[in-house]
Amino acid sequence: MIVNRKEFSGGLALLAFFFAVLIVMFQPIFDGKNSMAYLDAMYNSISKGSVNYIDPLREEVKELNNKDVTLNLKFSSKIQAEQSEKLFHRAGVKTSLNGSNLEVSGPIAAMLNSSLDDAELMYHNKAEDIQSKYGIEARRTTFNWWTSLGLMEKSLNSQEEFKIAKVTSTVLKKAVETAYNYYEIEPLKIMDKLGLVIFSLVFYVVYTLWYGFAILFVFEGWGLNIGH
Repeated sequence: MIVNRKEFSGGLALLAFFFAVLIVMFQPIFDGKNSMAYLDAMYNSISKGSVNYIDPLREEVKELNNKDVTLNLKFSSKIQAEQSEKLFHRAGVKTSLNGSNLEVSGPIAAMLNSSLDDAELMYHNKAEDIQSKYGIEARRTTFNWWTSLGLMEKSLNSQEEFKIAKVTSTVLKKAVETAYNYYEIEPLKIMDKLGLVIFSLVFYVVYTLWYGFAILFVFEGWGLNIGH
């Protein structure tokens, strides 16, 4: 039994308007996307724009100039070892391939800078430039760098080259892995979309409260009250 028709009707009106807005939000009216997909893509782009650590990492790598290493990398397959040899050959270091085992010898800075060069290309979605360098698909190339750097870190730790291993690990996680995960997403600075970011956050809070008050008014107008 409805005890307060005005409150009940107001709640229904709020609910109706809420779902009308929801229907509009699901329409592909934002660059061919619905509002959720558009905002998700925008926040992914802003997230990518905030994780470009490549230039600071180059400064860390500079501290390793004139440091030569010899590393034995044991890959899980011969094919990956062969593909990875191309990466180190392009970096200008010596390589020796024996099945799935790859030995690399030369300046560690050259190896890390080469991985950063490819990570930067991948970060800016220039997959064709990577493929033209190695004749290997860009995501596969980046994955091979990711694997190689992990094996390099392991080999460096076994040689007690802990400082170099730490820099190698940082390049792996903050450059190569990030570039791989964010591939095909356009980087964006939050200041470029600050107005839309603020609007979306405020709208989310208001829209949530809107639904809550609509339900509250309907139930109270209907005569349903919570008591002790």
